[in-house]
Amino acid sequence: MGTLAKIIQFCSLAIGVTSLYAAPDSPNVLFIAVDDLRPELGSYQQSQIISPHIDRLAKSGTRFDRAYCMVPTCGASRASLFSGQRPSPNRFVSYTARIDEDSPGTTAIHQHFKNNGYETHSLGKILHYPTDQSEGWSEAPWRPNRDDPKIHAKIKGWTNPSDLGALTEQSRNKRLPFASFDVDDDALGDGKVANEAIQRIRRLAEKKSPFFLAVGFFKPHLPFNAPKKYWDLYDDTPIDLPKNYFVPQGAPEEAIHNFGELRNYAAVPKTGPVSDEMARTLIRGYYACVSYTDAQIGRLLDVLDETGLSENTIVVLWGDHGWNLGEHTLWCKHCTFETSMRAPLIIRTPQQAKSSQGNSTHALAEFIDIYPTLCELAGIDSPDHLEGQSLVPLIRDSSLEGKGFAIGRFRNGDTIRTDRWRYTEYTSSQGAGKGSVVSRMLYDHSKDPDENRNLANLPEYKTIVSELSRSLNSNKGR
Repeated sequence: MGTLAKIIQFCSLAIGVTSLYAAPDSPNVLFIAVDDLRPELGSYQQSQIISPHIDRLAKSGTRFDRAYCMVPTCGASRASLFSGQRPSPNRFVSYTARIDEDSPGTTAIHQHFKNNGYETHSLGKILHYPTDQSEGWSEAPWRPNRDDPKIHAKIKGWTNPSDLGALTEQSRNKRLPFASFDVDDDALGDGKVANEAIQRIRRLAEKKSPFFLAVGFFKPHLPFNAPKKYWDLYDDTPIDLPKNYFVPQGAPEEAIHNFGELRNYAAVPKTGPVSDEMARTLIRGYYACVSYTDAQIGRLLDVLDETGLSENTIVVLWGDHGWNLGEHTLWCKHCTFETSMRAPLIIRTPQQAKSSQGNSTHALAEFIDIYPTLCELAGIDSPDHLEGQSLVPLIRDSSLEGKGFAIGRFRNGDTIRTDRWRYTEYTSSQGAGKGSVVSRMLYDHSKDPDENRNLANLPEYKTIVSELSRSLNSNKGR
């Protein structure tokens, strides 16, 4: 081999080796997922829930006031986000979605960061199945043993059934949908997740390579189990049912589900509404669980500060989708209303951490935008398969308008959110008419932010419906 050929071969090898290792100043990534978290937080101008630590993060980062999941169910939402790809009728459909089955050959975000020299770790609930894309983690994904104490404490406002044993045998989950335990934080799952995350952060702080640490908290997912002290936070808080505890005027039947996820639990009727007493306790339990998880998030932020990692770590906090607390008579998620599609998203860059100056943006953001955003912030090239857009311009200048739409879907419903409108189309899934539109919803957020009156079938909105339908169908996943 000639000298020139050897030089070319050496340079080629050097380039290949260099691509495997991150630059010395590459930022770390702390990627915090919170299951079923709705933006009912202090930092989102909602005073009901006590969430000081998420609020603290928001003050020093960028709060996305209108961020939307791609699918309002956990597995599909996470698979779409981690792959950077939109869902479709055949991809990322249900809570059991997997990237390796729905989009084989796709490089998920953690694999991409690992390929670029990062140590990657998964703790708690990240992807729905720990075995999905597991080769992208530097160590096997870790989850805690979440066995709850074998006691059900009495909760103010709701008395446990006297024959709890028999009642739980009649339910799929064999337990109530809420419980208050007089235990320390780390007796329950999210406290254990925080403990492990703190240990990992301290260990990773001693290493030279940057890390991508994904930490997934389980609460406020059902059942609403939390240590008693977080229930006690709401002893004197008035718990009211939502003002729109009714089906929207003109909403099609496809829009309203039977919230089967909640009905799997003991003492919840199989049909019809829950009692007002139980509804208020469910809301209080949700609040308690958010405060519990918020405290664990605070512990992670504290250890970043203690180790000096805050100034070189990107922090992302996101809820995998929204949640209904009785709005439109609904509980859980699994619908295309704003309450299910909208979720918190906060991104803090190292520069923001140093200056302690945050901002907020009203621009629309989609969860598939997170993957290219992190690539740009970390100085890593984005893979060609990504379908989202980087949010870095909005982090730098929160007054920008962004792309102007957010699109999602659930089962046979495709939905688009624009600055003013939410429009949803439900299509037939059977017979010769498969794929044809069978019903529609249109809500004017400038006048009806709670989505209480469907305008889709009114003649004066025909042009708006046509325009939104065209935009939806030209941008959604296929």
